[in-house]
Amino acid sequence: VHFDEDVYVTRKGAVRAQTEDYGIIPGSMGAKSFIVKGKGNAHSFCSCSHGAGRLLSRNKAKNVYTLDDLIEQTNGVECRKDEGVLDEIPGAYKPIEQVMANQADLVEVVATLKQVLCVKG
Repeated sequence: VHFDEDVYVTRKGAVRAQTEDYGIIPGSMGAKSFIVKGKGNAHSFCSCSHGAGRLLSRNKAKNVYTLDDLIEQTNGVECRKDEGVLDEIPGAYKPIEQVMANQADLVEVVATLKQVLCVKG
C-alpha cells in the first residue's frame, strides 16, 4: 500500500529500505561500500539505490580509459587489472559518496567498508 493505494513495486537498480531494513550498497571496483539501514521513506517506495550507477557506458569507458588508468584507479585493491574489466573502471561510475549523500533521507549508513578485494567474472 503506497499512499492508500494498492501497488506492485519492483526494484530494478534499487534496494528495499523499509524502516529497520538492512542492506548493502556497493561501490565500484575501487570505491567504498556501505551497510545501511532503511528509513522507510514512502516517497521513494521505501527503496534506495543499489550502487553508484554508471557515468559512462561500457563501450565509452573502454574508449576513454586505458589499462594504466585502471591500474591507478584500483591501487590498493586486489583485483583483475586487464582489458577484460576495463569497462568496470571506477571512473565509469558516479562518485559513491555523492550518491550516498543524495539518499541520506532514504537510508542511514551503519558501516563503511573499504574495498580490498574485487572478483569480476
